[in-house]
Amino acid sequence: MPILKGGIYRQVGDYFIPNLILPDDSDYQIGKYGRLRRNYLKEHRKILYTNYVVEGTLFKHLSEIDQACNERMEIIVPAMARQEGVTEALKAADQMEWVRRKNSIHSRAEEIVLHELVYDQ
Repeated sequence: MPILKGGIYRQVGDYFIPNLILPDDSDYQIGKYGRLRRNYLKEHRKILYTNYVVEGTLFKHLSEIDQACNERMEIIVPAMARQEGVTEALKAADQMEWVRRKNSIHSRAEEIVLHELVYDQ
């Protein structure tokens, strides 16, 4: 395999193709927010997506976004529930109302997180 400026290449016909090696990824599984970020980059920020892939940092970036989103959700949801009075007492008194409010809070918190971290960078 010839070594040309910038790396190791293999010859295929008349062309030299770089031997790209993906970095060893950890056992972390990219979750919902990481997959949403990847899709956003592929569709709307193609050059940035390509740069991450070529540099071998896409997995790291997606895992950081996914973890940041999950941490942010863990902070926002309980804070909003406290602020809106969604308590265990409400759950005991009117379970369906409690579920409705919790779902509403989760949806609004997720909208905030998606806007801040997934679609705006």
